[in-house]
Parts: sequence; structure tokens; C-alpha cells
Amino acid sequence: MFLRCLTIRSVGAFALCAVCSAVNAEDWEPIVPEELSMTREPKAPTAPAIYLYRQVDRDDSVHEEIVYERIKILTEEGRKYADVEIPYDKSTEHVGGIQARTIRPNGSIVNFAGTVFEKPIVKGRGVKLLAKTFTLPDVQVGSIVEYRYRHVLQSGYVFDSRWILNEELFIKHAKYSLRASDYYMLRYSWPAGLPEGTKPPHDERGRVRLETHDVPAFASEDHMPPENELKSRVDFIYIDDSNREKEPVAFWKKFGKQRYKTVDDFVDKPRVMKQAVAEIVDAADSSEVKLRKLYARAQQIRNLSYERRKTEQEEKREAQKEATDVGDVWKRGYGYRFEVTWLFLALARAAGIEADPVLVPTRDTHFFNEHTMNPTQINSAIVIAKLGDKELFLDPGVPFTPFGMLPWHETAVRGLRLNKDGGVWIATPAPASSDSRIIRKAKLRLTSAGSLEGTVQITYTGLEALWRRFEERDDDEADRKQFLEEQVQGDIPSGIEVKLTNNPNWNSADDPLVAEYDLKVPGWASAAGQRALLTIGLFGNREKHTFEHAGRVHPLYFSILYKSEDDITIELPAGAQASSLPQLHNTNVKVFEYSAAIEDKNGSLHIKRDLTINTLLLERKFYSQVRDFFQTVRTDDEQQVVISRGKPPARR
Repeated sequence: MFLRCLTIRSVGAFALCAVCSAVNAEDWEPIVPEELSMTREPKAPTAPAIYLYRQVDRDDSVHEEIVYERIKILTEEGRKYADVEIPYDKSTEHVGGIQARTIRPNGSIVNFAGTVFEKPIVKGRGVKLLAKTFTLPDVQVGSIVEYRYRHVLQSGYVFDSRWILNEELFIKHAKYSLRASDYYMLRYSWPAGLPEGTKPPHDERGRVRLETHDVPAFASEDHMPPENELKSRVDFIYIDDSNREKEPVAFWKKFGKQRYKTVDDFVDKPRVMKQAVAEIVDAADSSEVKLRKLYARAQQIRNLSYERRKTEQEEKREAQKEATDVGDVWKRGYGYRFEVTWLFLALARAAGIEADPVLVPTRDTHFFNEHTMNPTQINSAIVIAKLGDKELFLDPGVPFTPFGMLPWHETAVRGLRLNKDGGVWIATPAPASSDSRIIRKAKLRLTSAGSLEGTVQITYTGLEALWRRFEERDDDEADRKQFLEEQVQGDIPSGIEVKLTNNPNWNSADDPLVAEYDLKVPGWASAAGQRALLTIGLFGNREKHTFEHAGRVHPLYFSILYKSEDDITIELPAGAQASSLPQLHNTNVKVFEYSAAIEDKNGSLHIKRDLTINTLLLERKFYSQVRDFFQTVRTDDEQQVVISRGKPPARR
């Protein structure tokens, strides 16, 4: 069962999605006069709003939790909290039973009777969720807004359970409870600590409970580690009865032995795999060519892990069967991501290539800590294949992953390389920044009205191509076109007109993703008498507000190492010439590199700008140097070329 996820026997809980009834109206907390009259919170004096009360009651025996929130609006800015957004992962979760109301400052009540919408939201590089959204009525300064909903999880996904104790707003009072699953032993911990004055969670009549007061608001910053890694939280860890070890080394050794046996049993089909290899490779192929062909073939297996969740009727029609070994995956042509990866492992071994299974944690939502002994954080799998003295880290189980690379969230993490003795911890590599590039080549002309018009070609390589292909894998041509055009709109700090003109290759794992556009940037050059001022930082919008604040709370975190390269040619109007070119900088602080140059070539400006990110994580103490570096980038981007408007040359 581990091959899909840590699952338990079905108790029919997921069917609750269809009948998520709202909790009874009489369950609203009573309205307290002191809350109505409140105008500020002394412990959060500048807060636009605060949580008066939060309650999260989770029941892992039926895979659901009920969330209740009451928010006091203290300022005009705080009125934005009338717009409620409830994020969730549609592939494994459902949000329903939504009830909401507004309590006016005079105590009268307006119940929410509007429409709940669903919209996509992006929580990070290639991390896309959905959200239930709605707007509460008649919210003004002094109002109280409250809502509740039921959150239902697909069977098996309850084992990534936690209470998040810090939120965007100050929390005056909160209560949490958990009824654990009946099938596994429960352990819980609070690795980032508890809010000041909070007593540890305790068991009370079969429920784990915690109560807390006066919890500070969480400060969210750009380029920080995953939020839930930094917030005060309680992690719930379910332990299989077969592994009750209490010391990390012994725990992971036993875990590794168990998983090695599971994987070894699953891939032990040498005769079937040798026949499959014979269909895929030629006898004369080198080991590397064989490995590439086997990898590409494994990626062609229908990957059930990344398909949309099916209805019960669709599941019955397809009648998909659980795979018992790699022979089933090969014969049927479908499997889950772990099964696809283990199929590739079996094929590589059958081809005579030394290969080992590796279990890895991902770093997109949490950072793995082996001392917490939480096996649910080991949530992905890769293969290490050996070619001569070179080891390749490979993951065909994630669509569009190039040969020789790993998805970004599997890079630079500690993984458990399995063997019969329990395995050894290894570090997965982080690809060089030069392996994941954004290359922009623009050929533009400056019109007499100050607009830029022309074409742009943008090439994405490595992980930059991978996450875009992965994110858009289920979307149609129109959605993909909009996605790429919005990428350009985000790069340019001005209202633009952009149109995708080619059909990028969305289906290849190894080829770059190349997009071509027609581009118009109205009013890019500003008139100043007989001169025009042209700003050089055309694609610098994403760095415009990067690290501009004087202070920093959290470490600095970049999900991937990458390099952006801009090569821009701007043809000037007839008779115009650059009368003054700015002096640009070259800056190399090892973890970041920046270079820029500009020249006037026969009536055209040629601008080159390269920015390289060579680090994933930096301590907060380095923030001032990082801020100075990006200030240099912003300064160069804001510099201007002075263009003199002479008379056009006489026609002969």
C-alpha cells in the first residue's frame, strides 16, 4: 500500500464529499458586548483586524475537520477580510458546508446568502491550489465577520495532519482538538515551539486538545521558506505498530528495512522485465543510451497520480486494479507515481545497470527533520543509477522531468537510499543555475510616439521548463496561451500588449520550452522636449520590489537555482540617436551574480542583462548584503538612455 501513499482501509468517509452538510446555526459562538465595542487590540495596536476566536476540530477517523473563525474589523484596511479565501487541493480535498454572517457594530446580524466561487491560486513556484471564495455583506469598521466550513480529506491523506497556530492576524483565543485514527499509534510534537504561555497539547477523553491565547500575527515575506515550516504548529505523526522505535537511528533503520522489502518484492519480476527491455532497447546501445530509452519509456506510462480525481461512476467504468508488482504496471500501462518510478528501477536492473531505490522528502511545504521520526514526510521516490563512476539521480514518476534532473522540490534534500540493512542517508543534488535558464531575446523598434513594438522569444530550460509544463499539464491550448502571456506581463513593469504566436512543445521532458510573442509596450520612452528618455530595465518587474524592506524576519529561500539572460535590441526612429548611455554594473557576490551592458550600434540599442541565483537558503543575518545586491539591480533597471530627436536624413 505504501506504493501509492500511506493509506488505511476505507471507511467510506470520502463519500461525505457529496453530503457535506453545514453545522447547525445554533452552534455560532455567543456575541459578547466587549467584542462589539472593541476599537483596538493593545497587544496588536496596528492590526487592521484580529481573530477574536478560532476553533479547529479534526477527526482523522472520518477524514474531516470543521473550522470556525470570528474576525473583528478594526480599520478601513481590515475590511478586506470580508473577502474570504479558503485554499485546498482539489485532488485530495473538498470544502463544503460553508456558513457565514456579518455582525454589525450594533449587534444586528446579516447572514451570508451569496454565491461561493472557486478560483485557482498560486502559493509558490509551480504550486497551484484552488480556493473557495465569497464576500460577506455589509462589512464596516467595527463589524465582526464569522464563518465556518467542513474540510473533508480523501482516505489516506489524513496522515499529513497538523494544527497551524500562527495566522496572518493576531489571535486572541483559539481551541484545537483532534480525534486520532483508530488504525495507527499517534505521536505528536511541536518542532517550531508553541506560542508563549501555551500549554502543550494533552489527551482528554480520547481527544487531543490545545488552547492558546494572544498569538502574534505571522509575518509573511517574499522568498521565505514554506510558511508552515516557520509557524508554530503541532504535527501529528501516525506510527505503524510494526515500528515502535523511539530513537531516530533505530527508527529509520527499521523503516528502511521494511520499505526495502516492500520495494524489492514489487520490482522482483526479472523475466517480465527482461522481455520489456528487449522491446525498448537495442543490444548495441551503450548503457547510457539504454538508460535514456528506459527512462523515456517509463515516462510514457499513464501516471494516475497526476490525473484529476474521478467520480465514483468513472472509477467503476474504468475498473482500474491495484498493481501488485511491476509486471502489472507494465502490462496494464498505468500506475501511480511510485509505481512508475519502481518500474523504471526494475527495467534498469534488467538491462544490467546498477540502480538503487531512494525515498526522499520534498521541500515545497516542509523541511524534513529525521529526528521527528515522521515517515509521512518521506513522500516521494527516485532512482540512483550508476554509469561507470557517475551516479545519476532520476525521477520518471513526475511528468516532464528531464533525464538526469529531479523536480525542484526533490533537489537538495536528504533521502534514504534503501538496502537490505535499512539504507543510508544521502543528499540529492541541486542542478547548477546554468541548467535552468530563462532566455529572453527581443527585437524591438522605438516608435516616434515612444512605444516599443516587435517580437520576443523566451526559452525556458531545465527546471524552469519543467515546472511550467507540469503546472499546465491538464490545461487546454487557450489556458496555456494565457499562462505564457501572463508570464510576460509579469516581467514588464508597464501595461503591455502581448500575443503568443507559436505553438510551444508542451509534451517533451528534455527539450526547452520555447515561446514566441508579438509585443507592444505603449509609452515606454517619455518625451522631454527634443529628447526622449528610455528606461533600460524592460524585463525587470519581478526584481522591482524584491527585498526593498529595511528589515527581515525570516531566512531567505529560493526554490531553485536559475539564471535569466536578456538580450534586447531596440531600433531607434530615423534620425534619432543615443546621446547619453548610462554606466551599468557588474556585481558578483558568489551566491548572486549580475551583469549588464548597453551599447549603441548603428542606430540601435543593444542591451544585455544577466541575473544568476546560486543559493537556495540564506540566514537572515545576510539580508543587508542581499538587499544591497538587488538595489544595484533595481538602480540599473531604472537608468535611462537619453535619445536625441534629430531630423531624419534627406532622401536621395
